[in-house]
Amino acid sequence: MRPLTERTPKPLLTVGGKPLIVWQIERLRAAGFSEIVINHAHLGEQIENFLGDGTAYGVNIRYSAEGEPLETAGGIVYALHLLGDAPFVVTNADIHTDFDYARLHGILAAMAEDPEWLAHLVLVDNPPHHPEGDFALVEGRVVDLSPLTPRPSPLTFSGIGCYRPELFAGIPSGHKAKLAPLLIAAMGRGRVTGEHHRGLWMDIGTPERLRSLDETLRRDPAHA
Repeated sequence: MRPLTERTPKPLLTVGGKPLIVWQIERLRAAGFSEIVINHAHLGEQIENFLGDGTAYGVNIRYSAEGEPLETAGGIVYALHLLGDAPFVVTNADIHTDFDYARLHGILAAMAEDPEWLAHLVLVDNPPHHPEGDFALVEGRVVDLSPLTPRPSPLTFSGIGCYRPELFAGIPSGHKAKLAPLLIAAMGRGRVTGEHHRGLWMDIGTPERLRSLDETLRRDPAHA
């Protein structure tokens, strides 16, 4: 995303008149999620200064400042003291979607009752820049594609998921750790469910995609 992110953190890049992360916060609030933890590293103080405590958006925001980026799982582990012991939702700040987060309340409640259920992932159709996908969905379970023959139809992980804290057991706080190996290990034990979101979803990973989304939202607010 450079040069755009040299002076501005990606979540604060603007599309349709507001930052990417504000679109996400507004969707979470509309879905009944009012307690939000934001982890950040690169230029993270700008995010804190812009969003404050969340009062302006009708939510309560707390921050987990990583300093040096810790990868997805490492960042979650670093924020666990703010997230608590119950299952929680994680979503990326650099996506734009019409996914209804309210669907996840029931998932979280069911996960809380089942200690074997470690994760629930939202999968989407493969975008043009990621045609190979990440995982597959077989009878409600998310599976790793690599060992399967024949391979089921691949889907892409949206960056939206529900997790039990136990998924991250054994990772020391402050250490870098990727999420995919943890998920794949849990998939091998049948402990990851999923769903296929067929609506709007965009991964804003390039200036071109950011510009395209901005033009779409300004031309047709129905895509918001």
